[in-house]
Amino acid sequence: MKYNFDQINNRRNTNSLKWDIGEHEFPMWVADMDFQTAPAVTQAIQKRAESGIFGYNIVPDNWYDAITGWWEKRHQTHFQKEWLIFCTGVIPAITTAVQRLTNVGDNVVIQTPVYDIFFHSVENHGRHVLENALHYDEQTHEYSMDFEDLEEKLADPLTTMMILCNPQNPVGKIWTKEELVRIGNLCKKYHVTVVADEIHCDITEPGKSYVPFISVNEECRENCVTCISATKAFNIAGLQSSAVVIPDEMLRQKMERGLNSNEVAEPNCFAIDSVIAAFTQGEEWLEELREYISGNRKLVAEYLEKEIPEISLVKGDCTYLLWIDCSGVTKNADELCQFIRSKTGLYLTAGSQYRGVSKAFIRMNVACPKVQVEHSLGLFKDGIIGFMHQ
Repeated sequence: MKYNFDQINNRRNTNSLKWDIGEHEFPMWVADMDFQTAPAVTQAIQKRAESGIFGYNIVPDNWYDAITGWWEKRHQTHFQKEWLIFCTGVIPAITTAVQRLTNVGDNVVIQTPVYDIFFHSVENHGRHVLENALHYDEQTHEYSMDFEDLEEKLADPLTTMMILCNPQNPVGKIWTKEELVRIGNLCKKYHVTVVADEIHCDITEPGKSYVPFISVNEECRENCVTCISATKAFNIAGLQSSAVVIPDEMLRQKMERGLNSNEVAEPNCFAIDSVIAAFTQGEEWLEELREYISGNRKLVAEYLEKEIPEISLVKGDCTYLLWIDCSGVTKNADELCQFIRSKTGLYLTAGSQYRGVSKAFIRMNVACPKVQVEHSLGLFKDGIIGFMHQ
């Protein structure tokens, strides 16, 4: 490989959310990679920093060009420049959509298990979550949509929005075009707006691609708010940058007003340059990153099958966040994670944080050098053995 993803980067004592933990602890939890970002991104930030002036910033034409060019090339999806709005993050965009496109007391459909902050974006603003639980096949270790339940939830007269995670976090599922068409048809039938969080779209397994909801057909395109970002794929979440893509003019005007009212529509001085560099010069780096993460995923799958057969890796084709079925050991992953952390120092995320039927699952972050994955697996095995024999 041209890029050294084996390099160990010491992140302790750097005010890192992930690494600001006990000295004896080893974090494999929050969605934050331990790799340095693409060199082109670092160079763009350094060049900007050298100016020594960090005033207010505008969103220039080449930001729009970088994003539209990336999606055209990588995902065969055409965005018009006027469809794009800058936002400081996907979650602020989702929260604004809930505030501006629904009313207090409305229902918002969310498919679980899913990123728990989605619930906060809804419930903190007086709306109600209707859970459309994904179906889990215990034999194949794969998730699928329950369309019968989904239609029932969408048909409720008080349901006005669906938040779609595409690809899905934490289960790592890439939704097919056929599945997205069914969602689009149902949402149009019942007058439900779709907010699509597609932040994980660029970290698919090599050879796998995702279908943007906005690209499926005209009905989907005109009834969606799509949230995209370079932050997950290029490990620049701390720079707070995303884009909201809205073809429908009425929806776009409501969202633009809301984003400005919430003061989340202005970039910091590094947010623009970093994204332009990522989407215009970072493709080679991203391709190697995907290969490396794929290797880590395979390493975990083989290790679990050989060393801890009671534990199963859920089938997934996206993200560096692995969803692991621990039901062969316990129905309470909270207790398991607490035990493993206290006994070995390995810090994992208990599935209960993602709501839905997920208490027997954990999430493991493998976006780190291979040697760290190997170390964590050893700790994991020791923790599992200790838990089973306590």
